[in-house]
Amino acid sequence: MDYEYAPLRLPPNVDRLAAAAQLAIQAEFSGWELARVQLFRDGTRQVVLRRRLASGTPQPGLSY
Repeated sequence: MDYEYAPLRLPPNVDRLAAAAQLAIQAEFSGWELARVQLFRDGTRQVVLRRRLASGTPQPGLSY
């Protein structure tokens, strides 16, 4: 299967609950799923989302 990936960087002032809510919204409305999360010492999170490539059907992008 082919996937498209979207890297996100969440700043340290975003707590875990807010990050989970933001990612759940992206999953619900845009079809993204969590591929990987890295937590850095300074508190930032590097998140990689993925979704399957749809053939011919445009999908909504990420909203920031």
